[in-house]
Amino acid sequence: MADHHDHDHYKEFDYERVTSPMQNVTSGQAITGAIIAIVGVLVAFGLPLVLV
Repeated sequence: MADHHDHDHYKEFDYERVTSPMQNVTSGQAITGAIIAIVGVLVAFGLPLVLV
């Protein structure tokens, strides 16, 4: 089977693509995301329980 991906005319982009799992994340960004996730869970589940 021929590998056609090595040819330049098959490249979709001239640059290397970077997806989210490959990007560096600082500990501050991770902590901020965790806090936002916790607040979201508290609003989604805690608020309906308090209002019942």
